[in-house]
Amino acid sequence: MSALIHHFVVHQLAVNQQQELTLVPRASCFDVSPEIENLAQQINHAFNTKPGKGVGAFVTENAEIVSVSREPSANEEPSASTEPSANTKPRALAPHSVSFKTLLEDMQSEKSDFVEFSIQASELLKKSLIDTGTLETGFVVFSHYQFLATDYLMIAIINTKEHVEINRDLELTSSDHLDLAKMQLAVRIDLTQLAVSAEQLRYISFIKGRMGRKVSDFFMHFIGCEELVDVKQQNKQLLTTVDAFLSAEQLDPQEKHQARETVSAYYKEKLELGEDIQIQELAAKLPSDHVSFEEFNQGAELPLEEQFQADRGVLKTLAKFSGQGGGVSLSFERKLLGDRVSYDAGSDTLMIRGIPPNLKDQLLKSQS
Repeated sequence: MSALIHHFVVHQLAVNQQQELTLVPRASCFDVSPEIENLAQQINHAFNTKPGKGVGAFVTENAEIVSVSREPSANEEPSASTEPSANTKPRALAPHSVSFKTLLEDMQSEKSDFVEFSIQASELLKKSLIDTGTLETGFVVFSHYQFLATDYLMIAIINTKEHVEINRDLELTSSDHLDLAKMQLAVRIDLTQLAVSAEQLRYISFIKGRMGRKVSDFFMHFIGCEELVDVKQQNKQLLTTVDAFLSAEQLDPQEKHQARETVSAYYKEKLELGEDIQIQELAAKLPSDHVSFEEFNQGAELPLEEQFQADRGVLKTLAKFSGQGGGVSLSFERKLLGDRVSYDAGSDTLMIRGIPPNLKDQLLKSQS
């Protein structure tokens, strides 16, 4: 399913000869060509498939936020805060400070156009990087689009990788391509939810981690966002709740397997569409002889959120048992437990009947 692209623009964060972080802005949005539509959809897809995302909302009014100066628009009265205090040095522009949220509101109310908004927001991002002592360069992508009747704003920092091609004359040429597979710095704002149900505080989602550090170190600082839902934890908890529910329903092994397949299919559908897991929807797909899965969840000691983003890692857990440690690595399909695979908790022993032929061949050779 395709997305409707409203605006798409790219700026660049780079380091100059003085080793200072600088912003190289683009003067206008790209024309919405098939190539831009394809790129915007690829970025959206790359974001959807990233595991470990966080969900939250803008910080409260009294919380500390990043700010950047801007000139008042033609329709605004100069703010009293534009006058420097006795302890403050005068600024080159005599503007007032503004948060990302205010920049976004100005753009939506047409006080500024999308390019102006994106440049001011990029300056805000640069300031956040400097304030947090982080050096991050790359292309800053701003994509405003509609997907499944929902308006989104995607902001991502994407780096490039060299791509080598060979032509018909067997000549080699190289060019730089956006490395979407390694996109780790991105935030997506559900503009529709922000406008309609902001009180739910679930309209901002972002990629959380990379090599042990959190994107929130500067990206959440830049947006002025606080995390309210741990998506990864919610997904792990869902698996535990599903297992507890299936046991409470006293289903036989085959029925449990079919129920997990149903959950897996539901996850795949939501991941492909980029939609949230909804407990009410999932409950309608699961067997309920006694209570529905939704009622079971509501009665749990720590009930799940009514909706949250799907984590692709859950699909593997639904399909297989796996683990490693002490020089042993094991993985087998869940449906085999109780059939070809049995576990004795008392002796902490796992018995496998009918081991894979290639493993059996190795074992036999080791005994000869």
